[in-house]
Amino acid sequence: MNNFPIIQTNDLTKIYVMGATEVRALNGVSVDIMKNEYVALMGPSGSGKSTLMNLLGCLDSPTSGGYTLNGTLVSTMSDSDLAEVRNKEIGFVFQTFNLMPRLTSLDNVALPLVYSGIKKSIREERAIEVLELVGLGDRVDHKPNELSGGQRQRVAIARALVNNPSIILADEPTGNLDTKTSVEIMEIFEKIHAAGNTVILVTHEEDISEHAHRIIRLRDGIIESDLPNKNPISFAQRQSVH
Repeated sequence: MNNFPIIQTNDLTKIYVMGATEVRALNGVSVDIMKNEYVALMGPSGSGKSTLMNLLGCLDSPTSGGYTLNGTLVSTMSDSDLAEVRNKEIGFVFQTFNLMPRLTSLDNVALPLVYSGIKKSIREERAIEVLELVGLGDRVDHKPNELSGGQRQRVAIARALVNNPSIILADEPTGNLDTKTSVEIMEIFEKIHAAGNTVILVTHEEDISEHAHRIIRLRDGIIESDLPNKNPISFAQRQSVH
């Protein structure tokens, strides 16, 4: 593991104003995440974990505090710089998959490469490569409604990987899946981490968080605990048990 933080936050605060009411979603969060860490952000609904993920993913801006990504202060980036970071540096995986219903798996996965201006033959080659990586090489021409929930999440993961991002942000990636499929999806995240990516997983499920190597627990917008997970669940362990 490299000894420099890929992510540094300093006293991040996020306040949402709803009419006359202020909701303090984050209340001074400072955290460093190193390159190639596997981190779970845990907490009940309303704890601030999704707000923190949106800030880390440059999908939202803090009310106050600083966020440094790969050595660059995010608040100094232009809108086009931020768009490039979101497209190339960070891969997003969401609970609801966020796939385009009219597009095939191949075209859904290739979409970020379209925004990068990469020519069609290279886009398709790379999209097939990552679809094979997540076990969907035989589903490239299928549309989302022709796939199971687990397969749709695999397409979403392939799309997140297609630009070779250094960071994968996953927000409740198993929230809509059954237990068996959840285990299969977590196996893919394990492989992504082993390949050198930094993985940040947002979840409220204890068994899912146990796959991570570090667990940060939030409550009421602050970090309640930040501890290494000494015995992360691994696919290899499960294989030896069975």
